[in-house]
Amino acid sequence: MARIAGVDVPDNKRGEIGLTYIYGIGKRSAQKILTEAGVDLDKKVSEWDDDEAGKIRTIITEQFKVEGVLKSEIQLSIKRLLDIGCYRGLRHRKGLPVRGQKTKNNARTRKGRRKTVANKKKAVK
Repeated sequence: MARIAGVDVPDNKRGEIGLTYIYGIGKRSAQKILTEAGVDLDKKVSEWDDDEAGKIRTIITEQFKVEGVLKSEIQLSIKRLLDIGCYRGLRHRKGLPVRGQKTKNNARTRKGRRKTVANKKKAVK
């Protein structure tokens, strides 16, 4: 297993797909990295030699923010929104969708499980 940016990239996957296991690298970024390193996109991770893995490692560390660095940067951005009290920050604080989605029917991922509210009972005469 190749270890890149603190992540074990699976050996049995193609290089293009294997790199997407690293947080912050998608398919497009993986293609860009592999072409810059001069590695075939269809080559499996287990077939990479030490030179190719080294080139890929250096490209990722020099040009991309991945894993912990990226996660901390995202958290700082959210914290900034919370601190200045803007609309997006308030939505983050309340745990509601931030990007303008409707919340009447869906938005269960952000809102969490349904909280059932009981109806008021009618008074009997």
